[in-house]
Amino acid sequence: MFEFLKRKPAQQPASATPTSEESVVRGAWVERLRAGLGASRERLADAVGGVFRRRVLDDEALEELETALLLADVGVPATRRLLDDLGNRYRRAGVAANPRELLRDALRELVATLESDAPVADRAPTVIMLAGVNGAGKTTSIGKLARWLHRENRTVLLAAGDTFRAAAREQLAIWGERNDVTVIQQQGGDPAAVMFDAVQAAKARGIDVVLADTAGRLPTQLHLMDELKKIRRVLAKAREGAPDEVWLVLDANTGQNALAQVEAFDEAVGLTGLILTKLDGSARGGIVAAIAAQHPVPLRFIGVGEGIDDLQPFRAADFVDALLPSSNTRP
Repeated sequence: MFEFLKRKPAQQPASATPTSEESVVRGAWVERLRAGLGASRERLADAVGGVFRRRVLDDEALEELETALLLADVGVPATRRLLDDLGNRYRRAGVAANPRELLRDALRELVATLESDAPVADRAPTVIMLAGVNGAGKTTSIGKLARWLHRENRTVLLAAGDTFRAAAREQLAIWGERNDVTVIQQQGGDPAAVMFDAVQAAKARGIDVVLADTAGRLPTQLHLMDELKKIRRVLAKAREGAPDEVWLVLDANTGQNALAQVEAFDEAVGLTGLILTKLDGSARGGIVAAIAAQHPVPLRFIGVGEGIDDLQPFRAADFVDALLPSSNTRP
C-alpha cells in the first residue's frame, strides 16, 4: 500500500470492524482478479498441464515450458530467467519436488520486484502525473483511481490536461461527478497551464492528491513527447518537487509492445510507476513478468474490468495465485 495514500484516521463507532469490511472487499477483488486473468491462466495451464503431471523436469519438459511461457507473452528474457531459476530450485529440492509449486515460487519472486510503496510527498498536495498512448484507458483509470483514493479518505482534484479533445474533458468531468471531486479544465488551452492552475487550486483548498491527466500520445510523436516534458517542468514550478509520481498507463492487450512504451516514456519523463489495464480482455497476463525482467518500473495498479472498483493496487502473491493457481487450488 502506498505510504502517502494510506487511509486517514476516521471516527468509527465502537462496534465498527473495518478490518472485516476490508477483508470482504479484498476477497471480492481477488475473485475479480482471478476471473479477469482467466484467459491468460487457461492458455498457460493448457500448455504446461502435461509437464506438471509428469513431475519430471527433463530437457523435453523445459522446452515445453519455454513454449508455454512464450505463448503467455512472458517474453524471451523473462522466460529464460524463470526456467533457469526453476531448474536451480528443482536441483536443490530433488525429484520429490512439485514443479508447479517451484514455478509459482520463481514467478512470484520475479514479479514481486514490481510491488513497491510510492514515496511520501514532502509538501501537499501530492501530484501524480499520468501519461499513455491513445486508447490505453488512461482517463478511465484516473476516474477509478479517484474512487480508490476517496475510499481511502483522501481528497482529490482532477486536472484535465487533454485540452483539445472534448470527449476527454467530458469523460473526466463525468468521473468527477461520480466521485464528487473537482475537475480543473479549459478548452483549447495550454495543457501545462491547466496543470499549474490545478495544483494552485489544490494548494488553496487543502486537497490531498492531484491526478493530472494528459493527452494520449505515441512515443514516436516527438513534439507531443516534448509537450509532456514541458508539463513536467511546469508542475515543478507549481509546487516544488512536483510531480511526485509519473505513471504510465498500459493496455495489457498490446503485449510485448508495452515494453517499448515503458522504455520510451521512461526516457522522456522518468517513470515512477505503471498502471496495467484491460487484463480481463487479454490472454497476455505474462507481460507483467516481461516488465519485471526487462524494465522493472513499479506496477502501482492493475485493472481487470469496467467496474468503478476494478482497479486495485498490484500485489504479486494475488497475481500469481490468479495466473498460476497452486496444485491445491481449483483450476
